[in-house]
Amino acid sequence: MMKIRLSRGMIDVLSGAASIGCFLLLWLALTRHTGLGELIPGPDVVLAALFKGLFGKVGRHGILVHAGYSLARVLAGFAIGGAAGVVIGLSMGWSRFAEAVFQPLYRVVRPIPPIAWIPISIIWFGLGESAKVFLIFLASFANVTLNAWSGARDADRQLIGAARMLGANQRQIFLTIVLPSAVPQIFAGLQVAMSNSWATVLAAEMVRSSEGLGWMIVTGMSNNDIVQILSGIVAIGVVGFVLSVAMRKAEALLCRWNHGGR
Repeated sequence: MMKIRLSRGMIDVLSGAASIGCFLLLWLALTRHTGLGELIPGPDVVLAALFKGLFGKVGRHGILVHAGYSLARVLAGFAIGGAAGVVIGLSMGWSRFAEAVFQPLYRVVRPIPPIAWIPISIIWFGLGESAKVFLIFLASFANVTLNAWSGARDADRQLIGAARMLGANQRQIFLTIVLPSAVPQIFAGLQVAMSNSWATVLAAEMVRSSEGLGWMIVTGMSNNDIVQILSGIVAIGVVGFVLSVAMRKAEALLCRWNHGGR
């Protein structure tokens, strides 16, 4: 008999597909044969509504447009928060003076969840896009800062000492030793920050918005439309999964030299 060898990537894809398929079958069976069907619709109804929303409209836009609005807000806040987190985190890990200046404030701000800033963001920025971007900035900033800080602080001190003995200046040491050492941890922080940012934008859209996947859920709740609510939840999960895969691929591409990036 001919043996079929599957790559690790193919095995992961098939395992994931089987897992999702089993979940959908279980969901369908429970809604068809138990009292759960009186509370929520089956996956066939939800997926049909999701498919219809992709090519039709939910409110003023289709689901893809709603997802685009949410994604644009996430990318804006994530880019600002990630950049600020990398700069401040690396500064704290490299310079004791920067650590003494920024660490106390960071320790105070970090435990505060972004959702707690919603009233302040409305007062400062109103109900427009700036308030949402500000909340996403906070959601990404804390994790990226912590990981960049740890990565720079944990750089090999013996390697740094050897570089200094060979005549390397501070700039060369930072660019050739400290920064490469911190990159894997920075990417780990960026992945967590992306997940937090995605969750935060949905919460922000639930407070005040006229489009976005969070708006879909709130509107469905207001209209007692459980199908729309579940369609929004499924869309959120799919987009979140795509973002997670994209971040892993970026890390694997940029950190091929490191075992953590494989």
